[in-house]
Amino acid sequence: MSPPLAPRPKRLAHAPVALRDGRWWWVSGPGSVPVADPTFTSTLNGFAQAMAAADQAAADLHARQNGAAASGAKGRR
Repeated sequence: MSPPLAPRPKRLAHAPVALRDGRWWWVSGPGSVPVADPTFTSTLNGFAQAMAAADQAAADLHARQNGAAASGAKGRR
């Protein structure tokens, strides 16, 4: 059996950074460099949390709309 794969880094949408093992990295074609500035990493953390909250809100809205469409279709001919 093959060894388990390491978790993939989480890329931040529309940004050249990724969160890998709890640390932010600049990502480019030739390679990656760790982000060392604590103020910048704090800002990245806040942005990532806001993006996750927005993604969750969009998923909740989509589920609610699908549920309303399914219940509205019942009884129609």
